[in-house]
Amino acid sequence: MNGPANRTYPIENIRRDFPILAQQVHGKPLVYLDNGASAQKPSAVIKKVSETYETAYANVHRGVHTMSQLATDAMEEAREKARAFINAGSASEMIFVRGATEGINLVAAAWGRANLVAGDEIILSVLEHHSNIVPWQIVAEQTGAVIKVAPIDDCGNFLFEEYENLLSPRTRMVAVTHVSNALGTVVPVDRVIRSAHDAGALVLIDGCQAAPHMAIDVRDLDADFYVLSGHKLYGPSGIGLLYGKEELLRAMPPYQSGGEMIDRVTFDGTTYADLPFKFEAGTPDISGAIGLGAAIDYLNALGHEAVADHEGDLVEYAAEQLSTLNSVELVGTPDERAAIVSFNVRDIHPHDVGTILDYEGIAVRTGHHCAQPLMDRFGVAATVRASFGLYNTRTEIDALVRGIGRVREMFS
Repeated sequence: MNGPANRTYPIENIRRDFPILAQQVHGKPLVYLDNGASAQKPSAVIKKVSETYETAYANVHRGVHTMSQLATDAMEEAREKARAFINAGSASEMIFVRGATEGINLVAAAWGRANLVAGDEIILSVLEHHSNIVPWQIVAEQTGAVIKVAPIDDCGNFLFEEYENLLSPRTRMVAVTHVSNALGTVVPVDRVIRSAHDAGALVLIDGCQAAPHMAIDVRDLDADFYVLSGHKLYGPSGIGLLYGKEELLRAMPPYQSGGEMIDRVTFDGTTYADLPFKFEAGTPDISGAIGLGAAIDYLNALGHEAVADHEGDLVEYAAEQLSTLNSVELVGTPDERAAIVSFNVRDIHPHDVGTILDYEGIAVRTGHHCAQPLMDRFGVAATVRASFGLYNTRTEIDALVRGIGRVREMFS
């Protein structure tokens, strides 16, 4: 499939790197536009995970035998790759977790329960995924803290001045997405962080939808916490990263307990391991972490700027083409968005749209996208979401437009 606006972008080579893209679905070429839920994996990642199990697998850390040392070295090399990927100051600030959801729960539970008291305030936004809402609701119930919600406009833009008006001397935590998983809205997190810090609050950024599409520099942002998921980053599922400033992580109590996270255990008491292991209880996802390192290598080889340019063209082209269809209503038209377009087809339920598109070989996501407050804001129960990755093409967007035409034919 051809059609990149940037003729120097090696789209054909990239697509060959992803074996699953050669498949057919219902006799049609697979058009995978569900990257916001989970991205496909390049051969380099698949081979690295397989190689780990075939040649160098053992439980990591503490083992003196060769296999354990090889696996430990590979996992810690992946941690260093992750550190460099987001420009953290130290590998000790990089916590391997099961995904961004666990990372947010870790901060909400370990930091929140230790620091929040009745009347303290947590600021979220209407754009948040449930994973960045429910953990804060739970800790608010446990501590008596209060949640405030930053609004958006009718286009889906984050309203920065209204957010600033919510800040107060009682604000302790601001937890917002970098990129909306439902609309693709890019939140000005640099400004959000500066304003929060001026008010004396900490900031957690949900970077799941940002990390695959743009360069992340947590030190330049001055983020206190930043989370991302490996499976959206072309890596394995079941692995993710929590970045936290070292002084904050050191002050936080453990989130889970067991093996690995201890220094010494007696029945009189326990002392904990140093960072990052204090927050990595039990046997980690060893191959997942190593696979994530391979995914980071793959993205770095392509270059953030080249990927961002390619995907920027795709999302602009998709919005333009969908806008030409009288039957399509775009849901959210933010001024700046990453590789996501949400829409509905008039008088047809999103699930029906998604089912018919699947028979055309086109994979999209339908539903509330774990963002029900955002759906409520737009007065819809669900949308169809097309989300793009580094291997998608304009030709595939054309297939989506034709597929919507097929939907209309069937319902007329």
